[in-house]
Amino acid sequence: MRLQFMTWAEVESHLETSKGIIIPIGSTEQHGPIGLIGTDAICPEVIADLAVAETGALIGPTISVGMAQHHLAFPGSIALRPTTLIAVIKDYVLSLARNGFERFYFLNGHGGNIATVGAAFSEIYAETSFERGSRRPPIRCKLANWFGFPEIAALSKELYADRDGRHATASEVAVTQYAYREHIKRAEMDPAPPAPRAFCDAEDYRKLFPDGRIEADSFLATPEHGERFAKTSAACVAKDFAAFLAET
Repeated sequence: MRLQFMTWAEVESHLETSKGIIIPIGSTEQHGPIGLIGTDAICPEVIADLAVAETGALIGPTISVGMAQHHLAFPGSIALRPTTLIAVIKDYVLSLARNGFERFYFLNGHGGNIATVGAAFSEIYAETSFERGSRRPPIRCKLANWFGFPEIAALSKELYADRDGRHATASEVAVTQYAYREHIKRAEMDPAPPAPRAFCDAEDYRKLFPDGRIEADSFLATPEHGERFAKTSAACVAKDFAAFLAET
């Protein structure tokens, strides 16, 4: 059930039984020769939809642009500054909290968002702490990475050994292939070499990784793999979200 397909009255009714919401968050950035630019937003969105089938949870609009300045040397990439993303998350949460939402479960698809989302949660908590005695409902936020569950790591090892990589991974490309078979891309590419060192800014990233991949053999991806990754992660998300709602 997606928030944008509901009326305000339906949302008000939903809040009588549940005050939690799943918020997909990702990025719009290059993902190598065959990875879709929207990969990091598509993956959590698809997985959230599958998880909802088990939980009946509400899904908020996807935050599809993230902290991705290091990809800006590749055409099509879009980034928010960390301070901008913090402001977006804060306003998103406080807007919904004003009318009764209390539990905000961010399902993330982009590693570059992790530190910034954590900082946004700190800003939200600071604001509510300084308003002691206000009538605002208690707010609790959680970040979960769809790729971060042990079950996903085990599946990645089973399918790709040590070739999944760190960016434009076979696993994330596979999820997009499962979701959008009509947009599967093909390209000739060699196995990705080891990363020589950590990158700095966008120009440095492209110099180190000219085709966009980091240690990832994206060409190993298949839609069938993607279905397994998506359904495995969705089962983990459903369980994790339920536990989050049950926390006291």
